[in-house]
Amino acid sequence: MKKECGERGIYPDSMLRVGLIGCGAIGSVVARELSQGAVHGVELAAVLDPVVHHPLGADDRESLLSRSDVVVEAAGHAALREHGVAVREAGTDLLVVSIGALADGDLEARLRQAEGGRLFLCTGAIGGFDILRAAMLFGPLEEVAITSTKPAMALSRPWMDETIQDALAHGTEPVTVFDGPAREACALFPESANVTATLSLATVGFDHVRVQMVGDPAATRVRHVVAASGEAGTYELSFENAASPDNPRTSAVTAYSVLRAVGDIRRPSVSFL
Repeated sequence: MKKECGERGIYPDSMLRVGLIGCGAIGSVVARELSQGAVHGVELAAVLDPVVHHPLGADDRESLLSRSDVVVEAAGHAALREHGVAVREAGTDLLVVSIGALADGDLEARLRQAEGGRLFLCTGAIGGFDILRAAMLFGPLEEVAITSTKPAMALSRPWMDETIQDALAHGTEPVTVFDGPAREACALFPESANVTATLSLATVGFDHVRVQMVGDPAATRVRHVVAASGEAGTYELSFENAASPDNPRTSAVTAYSVLRAVGDIRRPSVSFL
């Protein structure tokens, strides 16, 4: 049975109940901040995580849904595949953090086509999509690229050539470990490519955004540089974020982007247009 979430999804007279899938590096911060009242009109109602015990733990998805108006997915690609469509079909709004999973065209289509709750995408560790989308209305963007630089070992993967792994572990210079289309980047670096996926969905798509992934032994922060050009102009957007203390592959600000997003869902009339 589908739930009714209020006229046009607005919750004017009650707390917005947030259910959380995943209580790791991102989810644990979201859970803590919501429990401490960080977002007015929003409360943490349930947490679904098979490993982490939480006082508001839900035994299964049905329990999570029964206690939630909005479900935040913060558990990775596999969790979004397992739960995303079911959340929407239950009539519950879904806020996706693991946007890189949408490089799978079939999953993206199923999530978009599901009927019931609304689908929201968290912008995560970068922004500037308003100006890029405006530029696309003016005329085609001819080039969109992103270079993501992270602490070297945050990009090391078992499938890499031993020479690359050694350079990441013991080298002193930045190492480009990937240069190619966003769709491939999201598949190879699922924990690191959410910003790439967000940029792709907001602009020219997964097959047309060029991605460079750079491991820098000297880096202590996560740096993303977006470059785009088209008929409207030329744009360069730069973001340098502190890494999560629990997961250097993730920017610490991502959890606070989630908090901002649930606040916007609670108060949809407050917008920067």
